[in-house]
Amino acid sequence: MNILWQHLSDPEYLHILINPMPVYGLAVGVLALTLALILRNQRVTIAALVLVFVTALSAWPTYHYGETAYDRVKAMSDPAGEQWLDEHMARGEKMIWLFYVLAGVAAIGVGAVLKWPRTSFAITVGTLVLGGAALGTGFYIAYAGGHVRHKEFRFEPPPQARAEEHHHVGKQKVENSPAQEIKHAGHEEMQQGGGQPKSEEERKQLEASRLQLEASRMQLEASRKQLEAAGGTSPSASPGASPTTQPSPEHQHEHHPPQ
Repeated sequence: MNILWQHLSDPEYLHILINPMPVYGLAVGVLALTLALILRNQRVTIAALVLVFVTALSAWPTYHYGETAYDRVKAMSDPAGEQWLDEHMARGEKMIWLFYVLAGVAAIGVGAVLKWPRTSFAITVGTLVLGGAALGTGFYIAYAGGHVRHKEFRFEPPPQARAEEHHHVGKQKVENSPAQEIKHAGHEEMQQGGGQPKSEEERKQLEASRLQLEASRMQLEASRKQLEAAGGTSPSASPGASPTTQPSPEHQHEHHPPQ
């Protein structure tokens, strides 16, 4: 249960968990609307509209948790993954309104069919058309999202780097090691220069710098632990103490004339 609760508190895990709802779930809703048109049954129509409403509205928490997890996912992505992540976020920001409109139309449609049964055909057709457009949009957004961490899906070069910054409601702070900070700085330079390193030699130099930085970090960590251990065995010693604070007997003899 602790592991499950830990996963459910991670926005990136929740985003992956519910992101099929606006895509595969909405596809089932569109199929149900098609079935309602064929059967011309009021109960089937209402059930299909409710299903479309729920799956379209699920785009909001999917977008919310994806936006919250943006920084953490970007910190663990490679340069191409970062560009796909920016594209995925940009598509979601521009297209999310379509799912909200679809959810509103489906909710109004349920009430209209219950009150005016004769309008069920027109409402079903209109919701079906809008649902098909939203479904295509969902596939378009999810296509970029699948390329962020899955390198096996990258059959084409990454999109152009985007200059605009994303502003997030639940932005999280990610603590990076010095090696990671240098790595991200290198990624930003590559994005400003066109998205990719200019040559294989530059990529090798960046990787070598990253490895050297990581080795230095490990050495510093080992030195810190040794200092802590030394401090524990000799508590009277302090890092700021100077060996010349207590003069030696010879030094005292030199500075005091004989009586």
